[in-house]
Amino acid sequence: MKRERLYIILALVTICFWGTTFVSTKILLGVLSPIHIMLLRYVIAYVSLLAIHPKIHRPESLSLEFRYVAAALFGSTLYFLAENFALSFTQAANVSLLISAAPILTSVVAHLTTRDEHLTRNAVGGFFVAMTGIALVVFNGSFVLKLSPKGDLLAVAAALSWAFYSVILRGIRSSYPPVYVTRRIFFYSILTMLPCLLFDAAPFDMAVLKEPLILGNLLFLGLIASSLCYVLWNYVVAGLGAVRSNNFVYLNPLITMIASVIVLHERITPLMIAGAILILLGVIVSEGTLLKRQDTAAQR
Repeated sequence: MKRERLYIILALVTICFWGTTFVSTKILLGVLSPIHIMLLRYVIAYVSLLAIHPKIHRPESLSLEFRYVAAALFGSTLYFLAENFALSFTQAANVSLLISAAPILTSVVAHLTTRDEHLTRNAVGGFFVAMTGIALVVFNGSFVLKLSPKGDLLAVAAALSWAFYSVILRGIRSSYPPVYVTRRIFFYSILTMLPCLLFDAAPFDMAVLKEPLILGNLLFLGLIASSLCYVLWNYVVAGLGAVRSNNFVYLNPLITMIASVIVLHERITPLMIAGAILILLGVIVSEGTLLKRQDTAAQR
């Protein structure tokens, strides 16, 4: 029980950091392209993990290396590409709402590909409650949902990519420490990101890296949101499983809202507060035992 509580605390810490990345990325997008931000973030993360664990290990097996590559593709390259390009085709509110479906998609993927993680009534009930709250936070009273098939499909693709990443990560069984496993995934992330530069027409100005605000936000994304958080997430997924871990992803818009109020001085409204309460309730339903009896009866 104590170890389970530790995993929950680690999940909450990780989500708190991840929820603030939108604010940092919003600042960086003023001077850097999405692909440049993505690549610089992972180079910083890889170098920091290499400094912490410089030892080079022999590959354990070819199948495990393929899992590392798959985790890099789904958890880094494809996820961020889909998310960033979705923002260029549709409203940010649509993207935020659709990506928040990652937990329920993780439940579906895990249900179809694993033997011990199943789609439960808790997950479905928590999904509807949390998504209602997320909609209140994201749209904040402006209930004009402008559909853009291309952008919206890319946002769903990002959420689905994260779902596959979570299930793949759960299946990685390595004798090496999580720091090395994360570093290995980041190595393949950088390799799979490099070809994206060929399609990025935006110029890169090294001078912007001398600006404290830009460098500070890049270091936050690389050292904290990537290096630290992905290592912690490895522990969380190993301890709680892919489905339970991703229930905490529902909290992302809530953390982003709080960070936006503090850093960007955005105004908080009663609708946002109501949404925050529903998000928390959705996490409790997904994570807790409110519907446990019904699930047990259904499984019988």
